[in-house]
Amino acid sequence: MKLESQTIEGVLVFRPVGRLDSTSSPELEQALVESLGAGTTRLIFDFSDLDYISSAGLRVVLLAGKRLRPLQGKMALVGMRDVVREVFEMSGFLTLFAVGETVADGIAKV
Repeated sequence: MKLESQTIEGVLVFRPVGRLDSTSSPELEQALVESLGAGTTRLIFDFSDLDYISSAGLRVVLLAGKRLRPLQGKMALVGMRDVVREVFEMSGFLTLFAVGETVADGIAKV
């Protein structure tokens, strides 16, 4: 996995590219923990370039939501390909987080 990040309109956007699994999820988790520790309270996961997500990747997404809650932070998931969306549907995560098609949709939700 390659991890891209940028800030758009005050919202941190993480864009994992490739596979988010037990091998690559620690990199995303570390970046997430550092960002939240630095004061980030608005976050988007852009999955438009993600080919696969495992339970380890889902755990990092859930961690983000749990850490943002006491900070009154907001998070959105955007750009999910069908195979990734299926994993989120089966896990029930689509009901836990705001979901959009594009980064602009996500920004409007956070």
